[in-house]
Amino acid sequence: MVDIHCHLLPGLDDGSDDLEMSLKMAETAIADGITHVIATPHADAAYRFVPEDIRAKRQELERHLHGRLILATGCDFHMSFENVEDLRADVTKYTLNQKNYLLVEFNDYSIPPSMDQTLHLIQLFGATPIITHPERNPLIRSKLGRLYKWVRQGCYVQVTAQSLLGRFGPAAQKCAESLLENDAIHFFASDAHNVSSRPLQLKDAFEKVREKRGEEIAQALFTDNPLAAFEGRPLPYVPGLAEDQIELDESGGKKKKKRFWFF
Repeated sequence: MVDIHCHLLPGLDDGSDDLEMSLKMAETAIADGITHVIATPHADAAYRFVPEDIRAKRQELERHLHGRLILATGCDFHMSFENVEDLRADVTKYTLNQKNYLLVEFNDYSIPPSMDQTLHLIQLFGATPIITHPERNPLIRSKLGRLYKWVRQGCYVQVTAQSLLGRFGPAAQKCAESLLENDAIHFFASDAHNVSSRPLQLKDAFEKVREKRGEEIAQALFTDNPLAAFEGRPLPYVPGLAEDQIELDESGGKKKKKRFWFF
């Protein structure tokens, strides 16, 4: 399996505290069957994103792993005016493995109406946005129709593996299950921060997806699509949204149906 979103590198954000913890997280990933990992430190007001520091931390970790885990770097890109302006100047500073996919994260208290245009602007810069863990964001959960609109606009969706297992609460789990049922997920990732509450593991979620949707889709969401993003290739699996999607209210109940048109 391939993990495109985790906080493995030590001392850069709220993820791993030190090299010892990073090595334990890496060993957990190897034991779980993960072969490739993209370490994606935060870029926001709390944490400065310095590519030189990130490369140094990656190289230090690689020296201890001796090729047992293939590492790359990217960014957990927070949507702010300053970040988007910096992205305009240098897209590959933030993209996954310095290719053409970008993890984008929204805050939990405000998503302005102009976000549709901002996502389009990012695409014009040459990056393909991947919306991270929408099932954990109450604003997106309450209006899934907006997420589906972004998908039709050309964005992709990454769900946290632990959400599907209920580790982020029933609302996130129910939303993850709905997105999976509606073919609105392109990647599962760990978003790992440590070795206990948020470990670098995917296998249990892989098994659950295989049970619900079959081997082929599980393979696509945990291996084929993430590896394509790792290498900067077009995704081999891009499901089409159903014509009728159900928009969920904040509690996860059925709210209303909207008809989507495709061109």
